Amino acid sequence: MTDVNKWTEEGHATGYLAIAGEIPHRREGEGALLDRIPAGARRILDLGSGDGRLLALVLDRCARASGIAIDFSPAMLERARRRFSGDHRVTVLEHNLDRPLPEFGPFDAVVSSFSIHHLAHQRKRALYAEVFQLLEPAGVFCNLEHVCSPTARLHAQFFAALGQDVESEDPSNKLIDVESQLGWLRAIGFEDVDCHWKWLELALLAGVKPA
Repeated sequence: MTDVNKWTEEGHATGYLAIAGEIPHRREGEGALLDRIPAGARRILDLGSGDGRLLALVLDRCARASGIAIDFSPAMLERARRRFSGDHRVTVLEHNLDRPLPEFGPFDAVVSSFSIHHLAHQRKRALYAEVFQLLEPAGVFCNLEHVCSPTARLHAQFFAALGQDVESEDPSNKLIDVESQLGWLRAIGFEDVDCHWKWLELALLAGVKPA
């Protein structure tokens, strides 16, 4: 595993944004995530929010909700601030997920999309525990994530499905399997933990804080 994280580089961030909408089956995963968000959710946290794509979808579903978007990429933060300019419901904050989350809860839902897999495994697990503490009772955590394949052949097939080869993989990736992450969530105390949607290396992991 490498400590490389290229997401502070403007070219890396904007290059991703140029193709983000073309990721196969992404909308299916986002739809599955939206189905897990309680209709009455009032306060949402988006971890590694990028340009705000996911938070915008959640707020469209939960019209009375407000949201906090956090990211550490200057290019992503600029795009998110542009997207939510004039929207009093949204606060965009700079924060590196390698550091503990600020104590700015509670939230009815914490969401993330293709971001947490850039963290070291130990930090992923610690972040999940921090999310648990920030959630209201019965609050939900939904992580639409890039996970690792069980075999090198399936890993190569995933990149082939993207029209790429394995050599093009983002060196920032620190992938881990679905079952390990579901086990972390259960050990932390989440209930109804499951993988609610999966396509190759894309998966929706979710759990609920006990009421």
